[in-house]
Amino acid sequence: MTAFILVAGAHTGSWIWQAVADRLRESGAPAYPVTLTGMGDRGHAAGPDTDLETHIHDLLRVIDRTDAAEVVLVGHCYGIYPVLGAADRRPERIARIVHLDAGMPQDGDQALTLVPDQAVRDRLLHRAGPADDDWRIPPPTLGEWQRWGSVAGLSPAVLARLATRAVPQPVGTLTQPLRLSKAVSELPRTGVLCTANGSSIAMVEALVGLGDPRFQVLTDPRVSFFELDTGHWPMLSCPDEVAETLVRAAAGEGHRVAAKVNEQPAHLRPFVMEVPERPRERVGRVDLHLPDDLAEADHPRPAVVFVHGGPVHPDVRPTPRDWPGFVGYGQYVAGLGAVGVTLDHRLHDLADYGRAAEDIAEAVDLVRADPRVDGDRVALWCFSSGGLLSADWLAAPPPWLRCVAASYPILAPLPNWGLVDSRFRPADAVRTAGRLPIVLTRVELERAEIAVTVEEFLAAAERCDADVEVIDVPLGHHGFETIDRTEQARDAVERAVRSVLGHLRR
Repeated sequence: MTAFILVAGAHTGSWIWQAVADRLRESGAPAYPVTLTGMGDRGHAAGPDTDLETHIHDLLRVIDRTDAAEVVLVGHCYGIYPVLGAADRRPERIARIVHLDAGMPQDGDQALTLVPDQAVRDRLLHRAGPADDDWRIPPPTLGEWQRWGSVAGLSPAVLARLATRAVPQPVGTLTQPLRLSKAVSELPRTGVLCTANGSSIAMVEALVGLGDPRFQVLTDPRVSFFELDTGHWPMLSCPDEVAETLVRAAAGEGHRVAAKVNEQPAHLRPFVMEVPERPRERVGRVDLHLPDDLAEADHPRPAVVFVHGGPVHPDVRPTPRDWPGFVGYGQYVAGLGAVGVTLDHRLHDLADYGRAAEDIAEAVDLVRADPRVDGDRVALWCFSSGGLLSADWLAAPPPWLRCVAASYPILAPLPNWGLVDSRFRPADAVRTAGRLPIVLTRVELERAEIAVTVEEFLAAAERCDADVEVIDVPLGHHGFETIDRTEQARDAVERAVRSVLGHLRR
């Protein structure tokens, strides 16, 4: 017999699981929705000293009381922190851990990273301690819940109920670091990904393919995945599907992410165009791809700065500026008489967009100061999640910026990217872009969670009459330049490059 222990996210308690628990019990499985200390409708005996350890002990008591042969711990959002802490103390009792639209916190991590408001995070980091009178975070108002995750699938009545029943979250539960031994790492895991909240199996496979060491554990055969086409609160939006998925997860079902042994990762495959080699110079984190005749030229050349996406772990090798796609673009524009610029910026985590923006600004300054570059004719070309980094330039384009390009871009933070500063929203920034030319390459087979951000951007651009050229890639994939060996892919690259260079030469 398998028992399910259900642990809710921030500001909510056991009530949020009621429909899921009913379905599980109807299927014959014991289900225990847990109200953690401080998370009941009336505060449930919380105090200034209520912290993550308090919630871990809440779960240990539930685990110790059940006589089920197998226990599946289900953690939603913040709930995965006490779930992992409890599983680490009772690994012999746990058959599987289910991450329901929840992250992968490690030893030493704080749930504070889940709080979407940077000002609130900063305040909590600098509070005096448990004796501080301000020891609880008020729950989100009705209009604020979407900042904590996608509300897709919730009717107005259900969303109102979520807001009405929410309670303050004890600060210590978010600021106390999670402490784990190696015991929990040996337990089977299942990730249930909510696609409307920005997660998908395709995205997991892409992260694994980048070689980020943090995600290699996801190729373990004991790790499985399911997708739900809904927002961040699936227990409210689709309880039947959640219950069915939990039963299947407990049975060991689900999609496995296979390790690609001896298979070249997609981002390291050859560039779709055959491009002759050009001179290349390296200055710090910046590479300059130079036209052959630049030394003989009597005038400086325009430059195109290519901005990679991420996050990319700092230990990933080769680094993005040496990936065939970016080298290919740099060499291609150099062959057409412009300086191609590739760089490594420090977008290592979702919280690093500000630092990455500074790196790009420094790289642009370095390039514009080079006497071989015409500092009054520069284009910025962003890829994938690097699309967010175009926001600063769209919001206040300098006169020397002649074009912004974006290929298969993410143009708004995905709903589960709580750490991204609100300034990085190109759909808002485009309102003040004026007549700055924008060249957007869109792939037909884009992941749905990304395509939504592109459509949002295009709608905003149309409302303000922005100068946007869209280049579509039929049957193209995200990262198509090293994936799709098709005439359509080559044609899209050629059209986008010639369009950008055309704007630079006007």
